Amino acid sequence: MQAWFAAHPLVSYIIIFVLITYVYNKVFRVKQKLPLLKEVLLYIFMAIGSGMLLVFQHDKLPIIQCLLVAVALMFMVRVRYFVEARQKKKAETAAKRG
Repeated sequence: MQAWFAAHPLVSYIIIFVLITYVYNKVFRVKQKLPLLKEVLLYIFMAIGSGMLLVFQHDKLPIIQCLLVAVALMFMVRVRYFVEARQKKKAETAAKRG
């Protein structure tokens, strides 16, 4: 897999940028929206950081794989919260009936 990513740097860069953007939006984004200029600067810095991570990816470090693991863990936490909220809602409904 590392060899394929090394052979396709544009695809690797896009994957890294998308994963970093996803992680930022799900973990670090504040509740209120940033002003447009700050938002643009933030994404420019993320694009520059993605370029730096692409260099590490080409130096045989598993950057994309680590980002995929982070996204998978975030997905598992999201599923857990969904299940807990559903169980809590079920318990409240049962308490109202009984």
